[in-house]
Amino acid sequence: MSDFDQKWPQAILSIDSSIKQAAQILNETSLKIVLITDEFGILVGIISDGDIRRGLLSGLALNSSVESIIQKKALVVPPDFSREVVIKLMLANKIQQVPIVDENKRVVGLHLWDQISAPIPRTNIMVIMAGGKGTRLLPQTANCPKPLLPLAGKPILEHIIDRAKAQGFSHFIIAIHHLGQMIEDYFGNGDTFGVRIEYLREEMPLGTAGALSLLNPIPDFDFVVTNGDVLTDIQYGELLDFHSKHGATGTMAVYTHELQNPFGVVQTRGIDITDYEEKPIFRNLVNAGVYSFKPSAIRLIKNSVSCDMPTLFELIRQENLRTIAYPIHESWLDIGGPSQLTEANVKINFENNKNL
Repeated sequence: MSDFDQKWPQAILSIDSSIKQAAQILNETSLKIVLITDEFGILVGIISDGDIRRGLLSGLALNSSVESIIQKKALVVPPDFSREVVIKLMLANKIQQVPIVDENKRVVGLHLWDQISAPIPRTNIMVIMAGGKGTRLLPQTANCPKPLLPLAGKPILEHIIDRAKAQGFSHFIIAIHHLGQMIEDYFGNGDTFGVRIEYLREEMPLGTAGALSLLNPIPDFDFVVTNGDVLTDIQYGELLDFHSKHGATGTMAVYTHELQNPFGVVQTRGIDITDYEEKPIFRNLVNAGVYSFKPSAIRLIKNSVSCDMPTLFELIRQENLRTIAYPIHESWLDIGGPSQLTEANVKINFENNKNL
């Protein structure tokens, strides 16, 4: 399904039309906007219901020209703007319609809030790696798998599923090992959560990628993999789209990690100082624990043999297949230890209180 409305041509009106004609378009369509164009199809501006009402209150008649009520500085976007960016623009400007124009300012589409804010249904599966022992969170994980640890009132794993569900995902496969039966007992087949859930049961720890060898049948489409302890605002669907657009076999979400040296760094040649930098910041791209793969990547993993994600990416490269990085700017937290769990609780509670 397209992100923008397909009925937008019905909202187009020429600049020499009357206010009455603009009102008819608003009444006959549910688009709540009129797109005013010149004879070449170039957008001149827009008209809303409020513009018409204000025009009539100012003394204009229904047969008056629309030219006097046009909003000529309307916000527009190019066709290649992502869904996420358009939603942010709509929220920031408190508008529900955004015309799409090409490089020549010709109208080529229309974003509507009701449509663009709804999740695009995704048939792609999401695999969640939830088999680890969570030793850094002992003793909390002695009798509870880390993905079931409560985070603002519900398990970490439930937060991940809820976020993906809100983005259109409905089919989840959870890889389990340590205290895995507790995860199965909590989530079942997913009916209670409005999704479909299946399980990959590791008889022995298979690393961060090895459980993918247990997928049977192999997925028909590209799929997403996430660690069961990663909390992020990443748009999983956009990761998939990026992965497919670039023809990658494996895509790794990466996060910019910054580390500041607490001291001034001195560069020397012999005893001569050649350079000095005060408390430099070192930036590195780190593995964010979220991935997308083509189904063919699974065949590179030996069945039921431990395999980590770096090894899988190396196996893909050895086949001369493409592996790429997907830089993320969204919030990201790897809940590895007690401090990260506390930070995640603070973040989720803040978000929940903000939305009350």
